[in-house]
Amino acid sequence: MYLRNMEKKKFKILLLSDHALSTSGVGVQSRHLVQGLLEKGCWSVRQFGAAIKHEDYRTVVVNDDFVIKPVDGFGTPEMLRVTLATEKPDLLLLFTDPRFFTWVWEMEDEIHQICPIAYWHVWDNRPTPRFNDAFYDSTDLINCHSYLTYEMVSENFPEKTNFIPHSTPEDIFFPLGKHAKKAYRRQLLGPNRQDHFVAFWMNRNAKRKRPNDVLMSWKLFLDKLEPNDAGKKDATLVMHTDPRDPEGPNLETTSEMLGIQDNVFFSNQRVDFEKINVLHNIADVTFNISFAEGFGLTTLEAMQTATPIIAIKTGGLTRQVVDHRDGSENGVALPVECKSMVGSQHVPYIYEDYVTNETTANAFYKLYNMSPQEREDLGQKARDYVLSEFAYQDTVDKWHNTMIDLIENWKDRYQSYAMETK
Repeated sequence: MYLRNMEKKKFKILLLSDHALSTSGVGVQSRHLVQGLLEKGCWSVRQFGAAIKHEDYRTVVVNDDFVIKPVDGFGTPEMLRVTLATEKPDLLLLFTDPRFFTWVWEMEDEIHQICPIAYWHVWDNRPTPRFNDAFYDSTDLINCHSYLTYEMVSENFPEKTNFIPHSTPEDIFFPLGKHAKKAYRRQLLGPNRQDHFVAFWMNRNAKRKRPNDVLMSWKLFLDKLEPNDAGKKDATLVMHTDPRDPEGPNLETTSEMLGIQDNVFFSNQRVDFEKINVLHNIADVTFNISFAEGFGLTTLEAMQTATPIIAIKTGGLTRQVVDHRDGSENGVALPVECKSMVGSQHVPYIYEDYVTNETTANAFYKLYNMSPQEREDLGQKARDYVLSEFAYQDTVDKWHNTMIDLIENWKDRYQSYAMETK
């Protein structure tokens, strides 16, 4: 049946997610997936490209099979109704936090008159979010990009839940040669820092990412080092973020208060993949200590460049920093030393996971004391792991296969609500 369908038409996906040409993690992953699917030759994608506000609301025709309509938020019920009626998609695919799609699931009976619903899902932490069950129940396919999410959702919905991790095309993030790395270090950090131990942190300057604790951890690490003849310490923290983001603290002021401003370098400009690849390559380690991290793309990118990582064992970071096949580490895996149960009216309960600044500083010191060859070997181990367990083509193929199966079989599996009267 699949081959006969291919001969007649391409399957059409209506995708609701961050604008696929944006720089957000959701947007970038949307773009990678769509590109991979289009190469299969049997898919066409229409997207509601979400953002808080767009500079330009004109429809973007990437090509005949990929058209993006910029929208505020993720669209409206009326917009979705019109698009379902005019485009008649074979599949509605949702990708971001479920709170943004409550309105979609509220009209699932209308959607199911046209097509099935698939969800690209992540949930940061336990306890298992049973308050999401109504969303999951209304969805026909749930592909989880963290293994922790897969474990939680499959507890109650095993028949429609799969683990398909995020991934990145191999030609975007990759190792550079030693001479190129040294030249870029000299160019970006200056001749006085080209031989420093370099740690790289790339995140939004926001509370969840613990940016001030990043600086405090770095200070505690620097305190362990002996100054050189000029009274300097041979380590530099590169923070690719906006140090004055209103969602976070003023990181320049914090670094000055801690007295470490000479050992911190802020990279605050939006740059393309090529420059991000350079930043990963000039680092000896890339790290993440967020108290909630559904996946963590930065560390995945780093490992793909053969850079070891330091990461707390929470959410999607765990399966990156720890090789699930043998328990070995692709850098330093930080323990969760404190759990705080938080919540809100929409998310009644969820854990936040914390590691202390002292433990993070010790992880820096462990990598610092390795020889260049030991760090290189550890980075190559991390790269080999990513190419095996987070392979881009595997991700595309699994999405392709699960969506084909859904389109061809969902009507036999779907059970609409029935009203009974007594």
